[in-house]
Amino acid sequence: MQVGIPTPVNSNQNKRSPEPDSQNQSPQDQFSHEKSTYEGRLPFTVKQVRDAIPLECFQSSLPRSLSYFFLDIGIIAGLYGIAHYLDSWFFWPVFWAVQGTMFWALFVVGHDCGHQSFSRYKWVNNFIGHLSHTPILVPYHGWRISHRTHHANTGNIETDESWHPITEKGYEGMEGYVKFLRFQMILFLYPFYLFKHSPERGEASHFLPSSPLFKPSEKWDIITSTFWICAMIGGLGFLTLQWGAMWLFKYYLMPYIVFVMWLDLVTYLHHTDPEIPWYRGKDWYFFKGALSTIDHDYGFINNIHHNIGTHVAHHVFLSIPHYHLKEATEAIKPVLGEHYRKSERSVWDAFWNAKKTCHYIDNEGSPAFYKADPSQ
Repeated sequence: MQVGIPTPVNSNQNKRSPEPDSQNQSPQDQFSHEKSTYEGRLPFTVKQVRDAIPLECFQSSLPRSLSYFFLDIGIIAGLYGIAHYLDSWFFWPVFWAVQGTMFWALFVVGHDCGHQSFSRYKWVNNFIGHLSHTPILVPYHGWRISHRTHHANTGNIETDESWHPITEKGYEGMEGYVKFLRFQMILFLYPFYLFKHSPERGEASHFLPSSPLFKPSEKWDIITSTFWICAMIGGLGFLTLQWGAMWLFKYYLMPYIVFVMWLDLVTYLHHTDPEIPWYRGKDWYFFKGALSTIDHDYGFINNIHHNIGTHVAHHVFLSIPHYHLKEATEAIKPVLGEHYRKSERSVWDAFWNAKKTCHYIDNEGSPAFYKADPSQ
């Protein structure tokens, strides 16, 4: 059975880690990391963790997956109808917050498509993935491929793709505007990432088939997704010409900004915490790195954004649909023991704590933990 362990992406431009075989600690007083806990191999195997999960958790249901897609689309359409009917400045801020959250929920449906956990049919996954991501200006295949690279290299200091740490030397050498964007504009970075990639990994675009993010064989996937993004932008431009810039601002731009904030907030919290270990060289391997993430509780938002906060189980077994992640998480906790992490902080407390304490890691050593810039 395919259980969703990804194959790392290798290219001449991106020296990603080989296919998985499946030193300093942070000074913060609230954590007492024992280096020996994270050195070497884990005290359990992928098979032991997989065997703890009920088999049905690995099974996707196309009708159930589609129901979440159509529910999100229906809510989004209903919110547009209400906003148009009321057309009140008392309601617009509420609309922006709620609609932006629904844009984010729709992204998560496309996220399942990108991992092929939406259904057993690749063409269905790619079709619904485009329907979910194009309206929110995410190039489905471009995102899918770079996100695959992230999953194949999670926890690897040299090769991870998403919210990877910066060494102390790199941090000290960062240009002022780059440091400002990276550490002060955290909730607004995603559009920059799509166009420019991470500065420490080299400039690359998610829209161009010539980008070092992609293989030559992926050319037409990238062209297809970029075409639909251009069509979406063209449609927005046409409607703006018809109804004015204020229409774009009220109906699309503000919900889009809220969506970007949700995406950056959630993905940042998945991988930025002083308790998460990062690895170098031979100390890293796929399964060990996959556990370098942390679950968060978003309260009543959990069900709205399809339980994306249950992230540890997802990182190990990508083929588990979002609606089985909670059950899978409960099943693996006894096996993982202290290697399972869930934040006890509220979401905003966890965000501000990470923002204050997670600036860089040591230049050498493995495992490594985030440290705070004492001048901040």
